[in-house]
Amino acid sequence: MLLRDNDFPAWPYPGARPSCSFVHVDGVGWPLRAVPDWRWELADTGGDLDDWLATRDAAPLSARIPVLAYGSNANPAKVTWLRDNLGLTGPAVVLRVACTGLAAVWAAGRRVVDTQRPATLVAEPGRVEWHAVWLATADQVRVLDACEGRGERYRLVRLDSGTVTGEDGIALPGVLAYTGAGEARAPLLVDGIPVRCADVPQAAAAELVGVAGPDRLAVTPVDGEPSPDDWPDALFVYGTLRPDDDAWPLLRPHVVGAPVATRLAGARLYDTGRGYPALRRGDGDVPGWTVTLAAPAGALAELDAYEGDEYRRVRVMDSLGRLCWTYLWSASADGLRPLGDG
Repeated sequence: MLLRDNDFPAWPYPGARPSCSFVHVDGVGWPLRAVPDWRWELADTGGDLDDWLATRDAAPLSARIPVLAYGSNANPAKVTWLRDNLGLTGPAVVLRVACTGLAAVWAAGRRVVDTQRPATLVAEPGRVEWHAVWLATADQVRVLDACEGRGERYRLVRLDSGTVTGEDGIALPGVLAYTGAGEARAPLLVDGIPVRCADVPQAAAAELVGVAGPDRLAVTPVDGEPSPDDWPDALFVYGTLRPDDDAWPLLRPHVVGAPVATRLAGARLYDTGRGYPALRRGDGDVPGWTVTLAAPAGALAELDAYEGDEYRRVRVMDSLGRLCWTYLWSASADGLRPLGDG
């Protein structure tokens, strides 16, 4: 079933939301469903989302940045507004997520364009709310920056407060979010308490009287343009990059903490005959190590050069439930021989 903008009006703010993850383009959304190993497919056809994006010359999931949408940006009609008014291009990938310890509340000021009261984010221990995470391209983040008035109305930060979990149960640590940058987008406190958007509709929220208060969020401000390579900060290695293997000296300077022995389900290892293995999707369970990277973007640039064109870097989930990068074999599979049971 297609999700059409007319079925999800943007008025009143923050607008209506689908109760599922979706990919949106040209005024239409396609529902998504999660499949193992942090992948998505179109719910109606079963087609892989990355393949679907490739047919539209759009960036794959590995080149997208997670940005929390807790206000109108989770509304399909708003996505179309961004296209028509701010030049948003390409499919928008919007994943439904559970936010624990976080709440969308009404801000102290109103929007200039229509005098409606916008949302802002606060830390609220024990609270669980359902919102969305855009997997946004770099160009799409620039559009969101313009829409949110980055640096004036909202600031772009990495969330250290709360937890964000996808519909598939996988935690998404350190997602980005736009949080209040000044008094107008600070939480409105009525009798000393923030007012949740879920509890009070826009018509009543616009009439609230109170004072601006703190959001109590723990965040890391994002300077400049964020890189998708900085998320996540973990890497699953299975071949020459393993501890004490040939290429470990290349990786070791970028690692913080001790490597952790893990496994990767839904994959198989193959012998390339060149002294290093190939990892491909399959029905096996591959042993390896998960390491934490101190500065992921810089480390991965070096590792990408080392791995070369035979591999592509993707996000996967290891056996401990941690989201991490790994390198899949992308060259020809001709002549590859399975290693053990994979």
